[in-house]
Amino acid sequence: MTVRRIGLVVHGGRGEAAAAGKTVRQWCEEHAVSCADIDVWRDGGRRSAEEEVEAAGDPDLIVTLGGDGTFLRGARLAAVNDALVLGVDLGRVGFLTEVPVTVVRSALDAVVEDRLTVESRMLLTLRASRRLEVPAGIEELMRYGRRPMLPPPRVRTDCEAGGDWGIALHVTALNDVVLEKLARDRQISAGVYLAGRLLASYSADALLVATPTGSTAYSFAAGGPVVSPRADALVFTPVAPHMAFNRSVVAAPDEPVALRILDRSGQAAVSIDGQLRGVLDPGDWIGVYAAQRRLRAVRLGPMDFYGRLRERMNLTDAPAAVADGTPAPLWPVTTPRPGDLAHLAMPTRPGAPRGAPGAGSPPE
Repeated sequence: MTVRRIGLVVHGGRGEAAAAGKTVRQWCEEHAVSCADIDVWRDGGRRSAEEEVEAAGDPDLIVTLGGDGTFLRGARLAAVNDALVLGVDLGRVGFLTEVPVTVVRSALDAVVEDRLTVESRMLLTLRASRRLEVPAGIEELMRYGRRPMLPPPRVRTDCEAGGDWGIALHVTALNDVVLEKLARDRQISAGVYLAGRLLASYSADALLVATPTGSTAYSFAAGGPVVSPRADALVFTPVAPHMAFNRSVVAAPDEPVALRILDRSGQAAVSIDGQLRGVLDPGDWIGVYAAQRRLRAVRLGPMDFYGRLRERMNLTDAPAAVADGTPAPLWPVTTPRPGDLAHLAMPTRPGAPRGAPGAGSPPE
């Protein structure tokens, strides 16, 4: 593919990320490709993704140098411009980045030589009863144990300006949208609606809606299911709910999830991919739904998601399953697929040549 401009998102707190950034800039200079550092945080303030992408000259490719958090920042920027995103792995438990930092030059060569696949991933976006705002004195709102219990926040009466469908917020999330309590002494209470129908009213520490990509992040830590990133779905997961029903619910991609703050609830913080974006009062609501845009992530080879899940989560086999027998083989399939199974997605076995008989033989 033709790459004219690269946007570079670097983890500022890691020396190896800065060194890798120099490598990318040198590669760009050698190939006459424009390169600009790009991020929404600059000069002590925050710019929108649209402003930052425009300032960088609308890059064709976003390269992130760091872990999953850095990749999430780059992904939001890439989604705005429908650019490709390439994640260089400098993290510890990452699921999103794939390219080792030692091969960043050859990875860029592979991109311009079209030796890549583009993986399409679902994004979330929001509508709400009003604009999201982070109020002044947010630290005081979140302080714990330094003052008497807060009185109930006021119930907003100006939330109908957006009508039934609310106001489009023009934000995207690759991992999740989270509604969580501000103070430890006051949970949030919210009505949860799936596809326009009340599921239940929850009282909980947090309520979150995740993509399949985000199913291995906060939702996973809260007991939610692991969902293949190749799937399209919305995963609703309550965090420490005060009710018997504490299970996640997996909704279809065209079934929105709405969260309405109830009258006697505490205030709720709204975080998008881990970044605080606003505070809601009783009477406010947000609607989370699949975005029309998709993230286009660069892959240089088949994505072995379940192998990475086993490795990164340090999964171990049950002692009772292997105590007196032979452990299950990592790659049980070694022969070509039958014709009626040629459409199935199977990762390539390590060391197996592409197209060779075995689990990774591509379908005809």
